[in-house]
Amino acid sequence: MNDRLDTPSVIIDTDIMERNIRSMADSAKRLGIALRPHAKTHKMPWVAQKQLDAGAVGITVAKVSEAEVMAEHGINNIFIAYPLVTPAKIARAVRLSGQVELIVGVDSLDGVKLLSQAAAEAGRELQVRLEIDTGLRRTGVPYDQAEALASAIHAMEGLRLTGIYTFRGALLGGKPTLDLQAAGEEEGRLMAGLADRIRAQGVPIADVSVGSTPTGLQAAVAKGVTEIRPGTYVFQDRMQARLGVCSLGDCAGSVRVTVVSRPAADLAVIDGGSKTFATDVQPNTDPMQLKGFGHVVGLEDAVLERMSEEHGMLRLGPAAQASGLKTGDVLHIIPNHICSTVNLHDKVYFKKGDNYEERAVLARGKLQ
Repeated sequence: MNDRLDTPSVIIDTDIMERNIRSMADSAKRLGIALRPHAKTHKMPWVAQKQLDAGAVGITVAKVSEAEVMAEHGINNIFIAYPLVTPAKIARAVRLSGQVELIVGVDSLDGVKLLSQAAAEAGRELQVRLEIDTGLRRTGVPYDQAEALASAIHAMEGLRLTGIYTFRGALLGGKPTLDLQAAGEEEGRLMAGLADRIRAQGVPIADVSVGSTPTGLQAAVAKGVTEIRPGTYVFQDRMQARLGVCSLGDCAGSVRVTVVSRPAADLAVIDGGSKTFATDVQPNTDPMQLKGFGHVVGLEDAVLERMSEEHGMLRLGPAAQASGLKTGDVLHIIPNHICSTVNLHDKVYFKKGDNYEERAVLARGKLQ
């Protein structure tokens, strides 16, 4: 290990990352499905380019600002899978559509009208996809209202409705599940069936886009699904390992931390807290019931139990207590959620053998 590499730092094993990229690309190719990875996980154009080189048709982002960063660095096929409703974002998206092949998500008649007006005023035709709520109750038009909205969009000036999409995650019958096969198959059936009904109304839907990392390949089996948008697979994380998507050995990302205090036999304090580790995947919640905020590599009964902004408190079990862990020791922790963890860091370090390459997370913190 490079002793000059300070902590806390995000470390990405390049070999594992590249293996994950190849594996997903090969699986999509085998299924005859388009792969459009979500760049939320890495937020780095050079990683997106690796995904494209492996066979992805384009990338997915959530923010116009992320799309702008990607476009600035040579990524020219981008889907903003998020409804744009503010005038500033819409204007930027219309402008960006003149530079790259851009698709924008919509989920309401009000939002569609704003996009239509802006595109028409600019003399442009904007590609859009209609987001469908298939049970997550986040963004997306309610499933039973999608056909009517699709017909309305199809009649709008300045817009071309090219497809429908959803983000559902590991849900089955509206509830979180570990049965990824059944969850993915249900997602695929719901979306493919809806696309057929929309086409029957004379709306030429081409793209049926589904699938997170847990369910993408299962949903892709449904006849009529054309595209999947997994994101986390590029690095993987403890959440995906718990879901059974991968093993901990497939997790390319970890956080390198230092033990800064050993105030009690059963307590070690590290220099990574909530400013270092994502807290959006909470421990002890269904269906995963994760213990702590990450997997402490090499100390199986150590639990990252609590965090303040700058401190992480490890509860040490008997084996960890007997390990001789002391102040100054370096640990690696696989976070529950790598996507949000990477977004907390300005830079990450890509490990290749004994060499470390520092890379800026160029699209981190892009909120608009």
